[in-house]
Amino acid sequence: MTEKEKMLAGEVYSAVDPELLEELMVTREMLYEYNSLHPSETLRMKEILKGLLGYVADDEFLINQPFRCDYGKQISIGKRFFANFNFTVLDEARVTIGDDCFIGPNVSIYTACHSTDPVERNSRQEWAKPVTIGHNVWIGGSVTILPGVTIGDNVSIGAGSVVVKDIPSNTVAVGNPCKVIKNI
Repeated sequence: MTEKEKMLAGEVYSAVDPELLEELMVTREMLYEYNSLHPSETLRMKEILKGLLGYVADDEFLINQPFRCDYGKQISIGKRFFANFNFTVLDEARVTIGDDCFIGPNVSIYTACHSTDPVERNSRQEWAKPVTIGHNVWIGGSVTILPGVTIGDNVSIGAGSVVVKDIPSNTVAVGNPCKVIKNI
């Protein structure tokens, strides 16, 4: 398997593989252009994002500048998606976001995992776990979603939360670590 195939399969891979580093650079160049556009250039913005992201369900989406991601191709967004300023996605694994999802400012989604052992970590070996967000989800500002998390449908995540475990559908969850405080 190539290092990219290992990454996408959730296996340990080399984060300094030349093929992966080249893909990261291409993505950074696309994001540089996207983030440098005048806010009125919405058609060009959407064109860039459609070329960058793995799946875009419709044309009713908006990701405010600046936006950052690692590869882009592992990100899927549903219908009527909105993300506010400083949306960051480390998409070494799939990130799937459902319909009618709203992302507050300064939200980060991470799929990359690193060893807690410094010798292993310094070898630049890592792995990734997918993140899935259901339909009709509101994620408040400055939320961090960690690798392997699934957030169900009809969920609100309170601002500043750190989501370390799955959140079931039809709930409101807040805190660090994020916990369900209310069923809807």
